[in-house]
Amino acid sequence: MKVRHLFSSSNPLAFRLRMARKIKEIRGRLDKVVADGTKFGLASFDSGLIMQGREMTYPDVDASSVIGREIDKDEIIKLLMQPFPQRGDDGDQSICVISIVGIGGLGKTTLAKLIFNDKRMDDLFQLKMWVCVSDNFDIRQIIIKIINSATASFFTSASAPTSGLAYPENITNLDIVQLVSCMRQKLSGQKFLLVLDDVWNDDRAKWIELRDLIKVGPPGSKIVVTTRSKSIASMMGNVPSYVLEGLSPTDCLSLFVKWAFKEGKEENYPNLVEIGKEIVKKCQGVPLALRTLGSSLFSNFDLSKWEFVRDSEMWNLEQKEHDILPALKLSYDQMPSYLRQCFAYFSLYPKDHIFNTYVMCSLWIALGLVQSLNGSEKLEHVARNYIDELHSRSFLQDVDDFGSSCEFKIHDLIHDLALYVAREDFVAVDSHIQNIPPQARHLSVVENDSLDHYLFPKSKYLRSILFPIHGVGLASERVLDTWVSRYKYLRYLDLSDSSIKILPNSLTKLGHLRFLDLSRNDRIKRLPNSICKLLNLQVLLLSGCIELEELPKGIGKLISLRRLIVTTKQSTLPHDEFASLNHLQSLSFHDCDNLKLMFRQQLPSIEELHFESCGSLESLPLYIFPKLQTLFINDCQMLNMSLNNESPIQKLRMKYLMLMNYPGLLALPRWTVGIADTLETLLISDLPDLEMLPECLTTMFNLKRIYIHNCPQLLCLPSDMHHLTALEDLRIVDCPELCRKCLPQSGEYWPMISHIKGIFIEEPRGEAE
Repeated sequence: MKVRHLFSSSNPLAFRLRMARKIKEIRGRLDKVVADGTKFGLASFDSGLIMQGREMTYPDVDASSVIGREIDKDEIIKLLMQPFPQRGDDGDQSICVISIVGIGGLGKTTLAKLIFNDKRMDDLFQLKMWVCVSDNFDIRQIIIKIINSATASFFTSASAPTSGLAYPENITNLDIVQLVSCMRQKLSGQKFLLVLDDVWNDDRAKWIELRDLIKVGPPGSKIVVTTRSKSIASMMGNVPSYVLEGLSPTDCLSLFVKWAFKEGKEENYPNLVEIGKEIVKKCQGVPLALRTLGSSLFSNFDLSKWEFVRDSEMWNLEQKEHDILPALKLSYDQMPSYLRQCFAYFSLYPKDHIFNTYVMCSLWIALGLVQSLNGSEKLEHVARNYIDELHSRSFLQDVDDFGSSCEFKIHDLIHDLALYVAREDFVAVDSHIQNIPPQARHLSVVENDSLDHYLFPKSKYLRSILFPIHGVGLASERVLDTWVSRYKYLRYLDLSDSSIKILPNSLTKLGHLRFLDLSRNDRIKRLPNSICKLLNLQVLLLSGCIELEELPKGIGKLISLRRLIVTTKQSTLPHDEFASLNHLQSLSFHDCDNLKLMFRQQLPSIEELHFESCGSLESLPLYIFPKLQTLFINDCQMLNMSLNNESPIQKLRMKYLMLMNYPGLLALPRWTVGIADTLETLLISDLPDLEMLPECLTTMFNLKRIYIHNCPQLLCLPSDMHHLTALEDLRIVDCPELCRKCLPQSGEYWPMISHIKGIFIEEPRGEAE
């Protein structure tokens, strides 16, 4: 025992030697940080957080130089010219606030300038004021700016007297009471337009304090706000936000040419203009990106330079202070630290990738980036809030929210920003990669041809390996053996779409592993039982492992497991094993052709249940899942949909119900009455014989989303749909008669659904008029 202790890790001498090596490594990394700081011109400060902010903006603009914003300008001016009710719902005097929202560089400030300087605004408002708020929402400073802008507006207006009013001097010496009095005196009796440009403040109390101070004067005054944050736009605005989109392809090319050539000179270089058309696609309609790249090529007619810009990633190109990436990085710098570290992981995925909340949340949780503030909130919920916050900050686009999950993309320029901030810690491995930096901690493999095991770093501190593209996977068991033996601290291992026949027993050496994805490995017949020794494993994905004969014995030992997706040839499942998985929240079965029966005893931790293409499944007793919130059933045609038809019908906690591909189903099952109090999302698709929706639908007062797709026999909606005041999103697609009845204005059902915020009706192709 003494000998074993001498050579064990608990020996104090061995511990001191090991810690000395670690301290030396940390010192080396800190030295590198200092060297990088010197290299990039960073200075150190004794205290405080120094963050580069955006320069102050001003209202002047040459309208003739702005391309592609005429329609946007007219739309917002229409809103400004509309009357606005002067009393809110609470009877308080209100003032119209219109928010313009979009990512950095999209031209929100330029659009606000166009509006501010339009002659129609001079006719409509007696007083116009421009205030650049930026990141410091200091009410005292904003009041001073309003006073100064109001005074300047007075002196520049056509009706201003030539004498008799002195410009206020030493206004900064006034106390807050005097400032408020001065401001209210300036605004009183005049209908005004106030532009609050570049707002970052998300403190509602501060905004309400300022709003209440400026609610003076006659009816009709308006405020225009520009911000990058959807949540700030919603907080400040009291009419729907104006979400600014990118420029059209034609306008993009015109703007790029304007910055890349002197006027008319582009006609002399048609070959460069053709390359310019490809460069323009990188900018995806963002004016500042077009200006950045166009300016970098101004009066440069070297073909190789243009080709270099066309073929390079934006983040690899030189950036000046006011170019696109520094502008976008302001949004990144404003993020809380927990979001900044999560954001960098988008760099591991290719551009135009469709992200799923399950995947991103699992990645962040596995790497320890998600923390519950009170210790009781589920990490999955916290991570989903991170996704929602990124969306609110305009970092996500094309968001399709199904309630329990959502899919989204990120703009190409946001992807460039992720690459820009991620640097050498994050590497996407393709055939162009010559070497991987030793400090790399996270790798994604995006091409099969890049899997040379000599390329991968020898550092043992790698934390994650991903295969994010369907169809790209690991073909070499030898490479896997190398990874398992080398990267002992892996937390996230994605081996999806691989062609591995046998998983090595040495996988159990990855004691820190939280996430293991073996999806679509169609050669695996058995998993080693030793995989059940991975006691920290939280997510195990076996979807599409169509040759897998059975689950490993001892799966109940995976005591940390939170999510499990299964494809197996088994007809029954080991209930006792599953009963031991006390933390299992999400359970899915895909392509389990032989599975007939579910469990008979309770699994109290399950909150999500998915069945897809389980053709032999006969019964599903819901009562064994008392905490079930999400139920997804797709293409399980032998399943008795009465599920639990006993009386009285059991109350359930279900929030999300999705039923798909079920011929012969004439009506939704009776047990839906038991979810009337809690249901938030109802999705039904490819139910060719469905004839009616349940009457209890109109009592589902928490229902937010209804999606109906390809239910041709469904002819009507319940008569009291207007009672669903929480309903935000109604989509009806490929239901011929029902679609016609729900058409805007003309459909007979339109009066009872017109209150819904988002309505999408699409008739089958060939039948729409």
